[in-house]
Amino acid sequence: MQLRKAVFAGSWYPDHPADCEKEIRAFMAEGSRWPDPQGPFNGGIVPHAGWYYSGNIACNVIQRLAKEAEVDVIALFGMHLHSGSANYLMVQGAWETPFGALPIHEMLARQLARRFSFHIETAENHSRDNTIELQLPFIKYFFPNVAIVPMGVPPTSASLKIGEQVVDLAGESGLRIKIIGSTDLTHYGPNYGFVEKGSGTAAVQWVREQNDRQVIDAMRAMDPQTVIDQSLAHHNACCGGAAAAALAAGKRMGSERAEIINYATSYDKSPGSSFVGYVGVLF
Repeated sequence: MQLRKAVFAGSWYPDHPADCEKEIRAFMAEGSRWPDPQGPFNGGIVPHAGWYYSGNIACNVIQRLAKEAEVDVIALFGMHLHSGSANYLMVQGAWETPFGALPIHEMLARQLARRFSFHIETAENHSRDNTIELQLPFIKYFFPNVAIVPMGVPPTSASLKIGEQVVDLAGESGLRIKIIGSTDLTHYGPNYGFVEKGSGTAAVQWVREQNDRQVIDAMRAMDPQTVIDQSLAHHNACCGGAAAAALAAGKRMGSERAEIINYATSYDKSPGSSFVGYVGVLF
């Protein structure tokens, strides 16, 4: 089996299983004090910064999804793409994690590749992107026997069809599926070329209470098109297509509501002129 090597292990998150598990247990202890909405849930939206900044949120979304019935496949949407980008997909092989390899669900991935135009990534030839890889140790830890279909989708309405279709194809094959969309929120400050409200605490407050809140409200309303529109107009979701496709898939599975389990920014841990917002969503 061709193995896609983990490129962020040892820097953005630990590369040794014992160290990963230690952090996961600490994240779970922290998350035990957060809201614990009652499911069942079909999926969620997670952030993808280094574990120091947002691993606690991503971990607790994925851990809550694992509380329910057995799952055969997780469709995972991510990648930093713009509206003119191609779709990306792995159709075979596996992805390395500290807890062991996560196999690609080849049948479902190839079915998608026949329905839509994708740039096919391989274990040897792929983009260097953190949005999906940062979730994989959590997935392998909480879903040890699951397969994945990792996709990159741009912020366009066409991506919503991909989200819906992966659910339909899984259903036709009798596969039990969960959905995960990976996005961070506003990237604010001179490091990101976005300083609409100046600097200091007033800028942090604006990001938290206005800019990020707008796209979070669209997520809570299960409104994938507005998530895309928000991300393009207000720069408040770096992977708006991934979040929107996940919501579209969730709606296809019958989700009518989304719950926020936590919101934070990198400013909370590392105050500075540049910072990023993070949210954890279950739907």
